[in-house]
Amino acid sequence: MLDDAELSIARVVGAYEGEGPWPLAQRMLLLRQTLHGLLDGRQSARQRRALFRLAAKVSGLLAYMAVNLDKPSLCDAYCTEAELLAREAEDVELAMWTMGTRSFGLYYQGRYADADHAAAAGIRLAPSNPQAIRLLVNGRARALARTTGHNTEARRRIEEALTLSDTSEGLPGGMSSCVAFTPYSPARTMANAATALLSLGDHTQVLEHAEALDPLVEESDSRWSKALLRLDTASALLTQRDPDVGRALELGHQALCMTVSAPIKSIGQRAEELAQKASRWSSTPEAIGFRHRLASWKATARTRHTAKTAP
Repeated sequence: MLDDAELSIARVVGAYEGEGPWPLAQRMLLLRQTLHGLLDGRQSARQRRALFRLAAKVSGLLAYMAVNLDKPSLCDAYCTEAELLAREAEDVELAMWTMGTRSFGLYYQGRYADADHAAAAGIRLAPSNPQAIRLLVNGRARALARTTGHNTEARRRIEEALTLSDTSEGLPGGMSSCVAFTPYSPARTMANAATALLSLGDHTQVLEHAEALDPLVEESDSRWSKALLRLDTASALLTQRDPDVGRALELGHQALCMTVSAPIKSIGQRAEELAQKASRWSSTPEAIGFRHRLASWKATARTRHTAKTAP
């Protein structure tokens, strides 16, 4: 049963960026019920630790899905459960992962100081562990870049993440899954660094990162990574000294088209920010077309999130 549960979790992680949270959350809810039922039984100490670890992973995945589905209270509840279970399993790396997910959820609520504090608490558990890469770049750097007066500190966290990534062994290749329990791959670290740099107004470096990442992202199966990179690139193109409005809004249009069947919170937020940046050119055909595409995308997202089959 433990082996079957581990395999089910691995399948969900592998399928997540292709299928989205809607069908996969149902599987995790059923597995959570099974694992919590087993925890009411009697097992050896080794089996108990394995059960706690698996249950923590399931709760962590449900927390991440709650962020994508824009359900912050559920994210908070599942993060709390996942952190407690990971500590019972005495799994420091998993505890760091769950704290990174809490930070991720707080970031998309606009609670940037809280997101930074949650990530910093996770780093303190094991500062040199490769799991700290995600906490530094996805947690601290992105949150600090959105907080007034913390630009220097945000850049420092980016550099720390890149240095730890360069010196860590055994990291995944390519664009690792956003919900993988392994440490960030170098490509995903760079993609998150680009997002933080965009908030810092460093458009040149964002475009350089995007150009370097493009082949890896396009080879991946992650539609969300492709869309997010396009949206970050589009925002950089709009806010650079010589804006390329046509190219920027075409990239934004592509991002919305490729994610309309799996709309998530992060895509919607960045597309809205792109639309705000394009407001200077609101009367152009490109801007009008993008606003119409965004409205259609948001209507689809509301339908998906409120459907009877929604988790």
